[in-house]
Parts: sequence; C-alpha cells; structure tokens
Amino acid sequence: MIKYISILSMLFWANACYTQKDTSIQTPDKINYTTELVASEIDIPWGMDFLPDGSLLVTEIKGKLFHIKNGIKTEIANVPEVYARGQGGLLDIMVHPKYKNNGWIYITYSSPEGEEKGGNTALMRAKLKDGSLVEKQVLYKGSPNTNKPYHFGSRIAFDNDGYVYFSIGDRGEHEINPQDIMLDGGKVYRLKDDGSIPTDNPFYNQKGAKQAIYSYGHRNPQGMAKHPKTGAIWTNEHGPQGGDEINIVRKGANYGWPVICYGINYDGSQLTDKTEMDGMEQPLYYYVPSIAPSGMAFVDSDIYPDWKNNLLIGSLKFQYLERLVLKNDKVEYREKIMADVGRIRNVKMGPDGYIYVGVEGKGIYKITPIK
Repeated sequence: MIKYISILSMLFWANACYTQKDTSIQTPDKINYTTELVASEIDIPWGMDFLPDGSLLVTEIKGKLFHIKNGIKTEIANVPEVYARGQGGLLDIMVHPKYKNNGWIYITYSSPEGEEKGGNTALMRAKLKDGSLVEKQVLYKGSPNTNKPYHFGSRIAFDNDGYVYFSIGDRGEHEINPQDIMLDGGKVYRLKDDGSIPTDNPFYNQKGAKQAIYSYGHRNPQGMAKHPKTGAIWTNEHGPQGGDEINIVRKGANYGWPVICYGINYDGSQLTDKTEMDGMEQPLYYYVPSIAPSGMAFVDSDIYPDWKNNLLIGSLKFQYLERLVLKNDKVEYREKIMADVGRIRNVKMGPDGYIYVGVEGKGIYKITPIK
C-alpha cells in the first residue's frame, strides 16, 4: 500500500465516494460488552465452526485443524495436504446443517493436487472420528494450479435448500479468470452436498462452461454468510486499493471485476475508468479506502437485542470488528467493535447464541454484552 497517491487517483476516489451516502464508521463512547479469550495460541484462525455439542473446529492456515472443547485444544490428524504459500493454506470449515444425521464437515484449502506446479482452491468433505479426518472426498478442485501466492478465497455457506456455496478468488489472474465462465477463479460455486452439480445452475447447459459456477466477476471473496431471514447468500470481497465490496449472490450474475471497480491499482494508477456497466451488478456496499474484509456473520441471537439482525465483518487492515446496521439491504450505520484488537480473520455465531471472533496471533474471543 503506497503512502501517497496522485491527484488523479484522489479525484477518482472522491468520485467513487460521492455516489454513496456518508456511512463513516463510528467509535461508540461507551463499550457495552466484554471480550474473553476462549482459545489461545492460534496463529491465523482462518475458519471456524461449531459441532452440535458446542465444541469448536478451527483451521490454522499453515495446515492444522484444532478441536476446542471445554477450553482444551486438540490437533486433528489426517488433514488434507495444503499448498501453504502466501495466502494459501487450510482455509474455511463448515459443519453440515444436518451434521447430527450425516456427520459431514466441509473444508476449503489450497490444494497442490494436479499436474501443474503450485496450487488452487479445493472443497473437501470428511468425517471426524477418534481425533482424525476420515472418509475424505474432494468435491471440487479449481484448475489449473499456479504458483501465485494470493487470491484463493475462500468461504463456505449452505442455503436453506441444502446446497453448498464456496468461493475461489481470481488467483492473481484478474485479466483472464473472473469474466470467463469457462475458467475457474473469481467465482462463487454451488454444489449439492455430495459434490454433484445442480442441473439448474446458470451455466449447466452452456458448452465449455464450468457447470458449478453460480456467479462470476469476483476478485477475492473472503466472507460469506446466509441471511437469517431471506436465506440469501451474502459475500464480502477484497478490492484492490479501495473498492472492497459487500454483495448478495444472485444466480448467473456478473459482479464486474475487473471491468468495473471502485478502487485503483496499488501503485496509484487507475485500474478502470468504469464503475458501472449494463449487465454487471453494483455492490450492495463498497469501501473506499479498503478495510480488507474477512469473515462475516449476521447477528441472529436475542442475547444482543441492540445488535439483532446486524451484519458483522472483520477488518484485517484496520484491526476491528465492524457492526453494520441494515435497512432494506442498505447500510445505514457502521460501528467499530473490538477496536485495535488485531487482524480479525473470522466471526461466527455460536449455537449458544454468542458471537465468536478469530484474531490473528491470539486465538478465539467470545463477546458478552454487559447487561
């Protein structure tokens, strides 16, 4: 990130901001919650999800998976091999909504499998038995591999119909991958829970297309959550310098990257002169400057009456958890939570109704409101 930008770049940013309502983030005068570190010494807690007994599964990007129960952290054996370079490694994890019946756990990771050197994002499902992953099945593997160390994505979500969604970033090939439905990268994918492809996916019958694609034109989605009321899948994604986005994923929609964008190149030069175009979606919200968004979750618990139905997004760059008040799918208010705690990698609602936050270099925090 450069310290100074050109006058042209500043004007470009100003124009991008002008089209939005001012929703500058607020720092509350009074802190009405406490935080407790419930799992420590996890370097980069990339993904986390809860088992039905309330215990927690946490991925560590370097290729470790931890099971945390009653404050005791145990490393799980037989995790998939990862291409641990740059932003690659063991990424998201999600327990199947019907885990009690089927026992499936879903994991995304940068996989080195394939003829080409390097890696690309894969989705696997497995079961947990005696402290080890068993019955491992690779459901989808992006191709080709590349040794570029960034933009793997990746998050996982299930919709109300039992379909599994996951994201793969553009893998550093933004000129090629995001706008081409015959290529992996810069996409959100939808599969049945067994890995088969739904026949009503938007490009299922298009010759040469990647049939698993549900939406395209993404840069690097690192947050994904199901809206608790509408059931829609929401994402957040990293822009370049400026232009991080919040989007609602729609079937067959093109989110524009890199043809349209509200950001600029890292060297301060203009990436594109277009912020909108026919046939391309506008973001629900965009950030200028970037916050480097990561995990996201909707507050659906009565434990936090003042935060109910708000959206939470972690900021890697500014090291806070962001609370967004929404009205008719528009951002009305932004507030800092856990300011300066560290790089927030993930946030999750626990089955106990509490908010859990993964912070790099520290571990997992629990947020408790002060009554």
